[in-house]
Amino acid sequence: MAYPKVDFLYLNEEDMVKAGVLDGVRCTECMEELLKLLDEGRYRMGGDNGNSHGTMISFPEAEDSKFPEMPVNGPDRRFMAMPAYVGGKFDLAGVKWYGSNVENRDEGLPRSILMVMLNDKKTGAPIALMSANLLSAERTASIPGAGVKNLSLPDSKVLGIVGPGVINTIAIKTFGELRPSLDTLKIKGRGRASIDRCIAFVKENCPQFTNIEVVDTLEECVRGSDIVNFATSTTMGGNGSADYPFVEEDWIKPGALICVPGSANFDDEFLAKRAKLVVDNIKLYDAWEEEYGPEAFETIYIPGCKFLDMVDRGEMTRDHIDDLGAILNGKKPGRESPEQKIIYSIGGMPVEDVAWGKDIYEYAVEHGIGQKLNLWDKPMLF
Repeated sequence: MAYPKVDFLYLNEEDMVKAGVLDGVRCTECMEELLKLLDEGRYRMGGDNGNSHGTMISFPEAEDSKFPEMPVNGPDRRFMAMPAYVGGKFDLAGVKWYGSNVENRDEGLPRSILMVMLNDKKTGAPIALMSANLLSAERTASIPGAGVKNLSLPDSKVLGIVGPGVINTIAIKTFGELRPSLDTLKIKGRGRASIDRCIAFVKENCPQFTNIEVVDTLEECVRGSDIVNFATSTTMGGNGSADYPFVEEDWIKPGALICVPGSANFDDEFLAKRAKLVVDNIKLYDAWEEEYGPEAFETIYIPGCKFLDMVDRGEMTRDHIDDLGAILNGKKPGRESPEQKIIYSIGGMPVEDVAWGKDIYEYAVEHGIGQKLNLWDKPMLF
């Protein structure tokens, strides 16, 4: 960039598709590189601890609101900023910013509307502004995808998904690309509309799944599955872990990989004594423990919080939990037997958006995709 003039690249959703935002194999490779960097500590996120998930604006309950123009609390009603810096080959800063409201469906809009800004690490000047709904969905599928690639059995045939929304729909495609042996899909959902949309997508885009089963119970979805992915959410502030989907140990097939980027709960003794526990970045869960207290799992439904709660209670030691990045860097073993049951917790981090955004940006520049916008030729205030 030739300073003081500042131009940046704008990528709308169509541009993002042209630049390969839904390429699951490529995104998984990007996420593997990122996870290695996380293990090495070559990143920063928000907060003094450098590991905060982000900063959220929430709103008062309707009965407590004093200002008629201010939004009131509701399902997924929030604004959130998720800043990060990623080193290594990415070496830039960025932020994902979004507003979310479940009532958006009534307007024909996604529940959340996301944007990512990438910035030069030295000057802070904008490099790119991009539509991020698809970016966020693919990186959310490809972080568990890295687990599927490195922890699942190579001949896995049955995939179970809990929650057939956008994230799991993308995950089905990504997992299938990573494990071509998959041929059976089991779907556990709550609403017929989302189930039908998921099935239509799979039939059009994932012909390897020759057998698609819609199941009524969580047990049916988990039993016999080689890989299970949870893309379920639970409202914070409810009944805590009592509201989370509970998976019995004997439902889990020997050798199965359970990926949990959503809410799920498991028996304490199973976790402490018989399961292999893997997380995307243990320092994220440390930050949640710091922010929400020693029983963070009662508020943050991601199982990695339960892992650390159990460590705090003395029910297991911290070395029972492995970072996937440490496995990829050769510091820790991956799967240790064909029968081993693996629980892989995924919290989701803005470093993922920055890394995948940088990859997409570089492809767009190389292939002439997007629109160059001018911030200024010379700043008025200097």
